[in-house]
Amino acid sequence: MLKHILCLLFSFFIIIPLHSQIIEKDQQVLPYARKIVDTMASESMYGRGYINKGDSIAANYIKNNFKKLGLKSFDQHYDQHYDQYFKFPINTFPFPISFQLTACKKKKSSVLFEGVVGENMLISAASNAVKGNYTVLIFDSIDAASEKALISFKKNIKKAANTFIMVDDRAVTDKTKLAYFKKVKTNYFNVAGIIDFNIKLTWGQSETVADYSVITILTSAVDIDFKALKQLRCKVNIQNKFIPQYQSQNVIGYVKGTVHPDSFIVFSAHYDHLGKLGTSIYFPGANDNASGCAMLLSLARYYRLHPPSYSIAFMAFGAEEVGLVGSSYYTEHPLFPLNKIRFLLNMDIMGTGEEGITVVNGSVYKTEFDTLKQINLKNNFIKDVKIRGKAANSDHYYFSEKSVKAFFIYTMGGIKAYHDIYDKAETLPLNEFENIFKLITKFATYLQN
Repeated sequence: MLKHILCLLFSFFIIIPLHSQIIEKDQQVLPYARKIVDTMASESMYGRGYINKGDSIAANYIKNNFKKLGLKSFDQHYDQHYDQYFKFPINTFPFPISFQLTACKKKKSSVLFEGVVGENMLISAASNAVKGNYTVLIFDSIDAASEKALISFKKNIKKAANTFIMVDDRAVTDKTKLAYFKKVKTNYFNVAGIIDFNIKLTWGQSETVADYSVITILTSAVDIDFKALKQLRCKVNIQNKFIPQYQSQNVIGYVKGTVHPDSFIVFSAHYDHLGKLGTSIYFPGANDNASGCAMLLSLARYYRLHPPSYSIAFMAFGAEEVGLVGSSYYTEHPLFPLNKIRFLLNMDIMGTGEEGITVVNGSVYKTEFDTLKQINLKNNFIKDVKIRGKAANSDHYYFSEKSVKAFFIYTMGGIKAYHDIYDKAETLPLNEFENIFKLITKFATYLQN
């Protein structure tokens, strides 16, 4: 009998560490994070925007992960109701987009440039619908010489509704002239559209629709002296769909604190991105901000296994790319008093880190920044923790405006893909992800003490 009991006790003490090892193995940070980034940046989420309800697909994915982890919700009646709904206007482009430049000579035309959305051209997010063939007038450095030159240029516009103006400032450095170019780019001549150039194609979102369209051509995609051409025309097809009251959601859950359940540390990240543009392309948003969501969920999973002394809320905000809409809404409709937030750490662009991280609001909350920096120096997690001041560039902003202590951290170095079609999961290294995770959890331990 004694032998049998000893065997059971021995087995018990062997099983506990083995079970612990299995749990720790299952909790490996990087494979879990990689799976999240791969999923959220995949075509199945349509760029997490507002065509095909990509944002809702992403929100449901985060919500399902919250459920699996057993996070609590702030709904008193239903413990797994994590949604906080809000509405906003948005301009979308769910239809095919095409753009072609042609030169006409003796009743014959030749194609100079064929637009490929995302690769060599983009349209502005506030563009309106334009379809047809248009005369193209070139506005260059001679036309930007003076107010008198502007008046002279205007005389060349026969019919504004049938005209696009190409603003060709590719070789211009003079500040006075550049000011005129900027003026014309705001549709100073009230034409149907503007064509301009940029060395990098980045997109955004717009809650409004302009009364004209803007087409941006990648500078490296053309090497043409357009002014030397006699007749220039463009064929354009842009069809927008403006949605005045689009419904999106924040996804919010928490782990209850063991000692101070009514005080909170908050981790946040936005899950939305730029969605689709036309029918052919989508913006994956792997670094911005599937990587931040991966960090958010990795932290949620960690704190479910390691119950904190203070409650920790996990907030996945929608419509950040539209203008911090989701987080702004939350601060006006908080699910618990904002003065119960001990500290908020917002995570956006977590996918690289070769050069370390930057901490927005670091100079505002210097004590906390110095502590974060010292934790990194002591443990040698990442190359650098760089300080930055106040900035309205992510979801921390409206919290700090309401006197909530908040940092926004983002990684530095590595790939340069941002707000373009090349921010893909397969090229996102996540090389410092695990070390940043360790730094954040160490910092959270400080916040709880």
